[in-house]
Amino acid sequence: MPQELPSLEAFLDAWEETPERNRAAFLRLRAHLAAKPGVTLDFLPRSGVTYSLRARHANQKERPLFAMVDVIEDQPRWLSVCFYSEMIDDADERGDFVPGGLLGRDAACFDLEAFDEADLGYVEARMDEAYARAAGD
Repeated sequence: MPQELPSLEAFLDAWEETPERNRAAFLRLRAHLAAKPGVTLDFLPRSGVTYSLRARHANQKERPLFAMVDVIEDQPRWLSVCFYSEMIDDADERGDFVPGGLLGRDAACFDLEAFDEADLGYVEARMDEAYARAAGD
């Protein structure tokens, strides 16, 4: 019998916060995305590996998402936030370029190992860029 996958709320309820505060960082990024008009969020769990929150704008036709926030199953858990590389401007080069890294397309990914105000603000600004570009996709 296949194991039932957790819902986002069940996943969050079971996620105990650690000193790194990555649960709080995830909640903040989820709220940032959820507040944007026309955005839907999908949760795709791969228990024991990653838990992905995927953001899509209603206007998108070419791509199935504009941002993906992955919770990486590790001790402690950490976050990897990825965008299609052509949808953002990483002028500070804080992200990692990953060829074919987002659903087979080039990506820019930002690893967040702990709650950091400056890092979260930088990633949220990239979310805003990707959101604006997704609206015209």
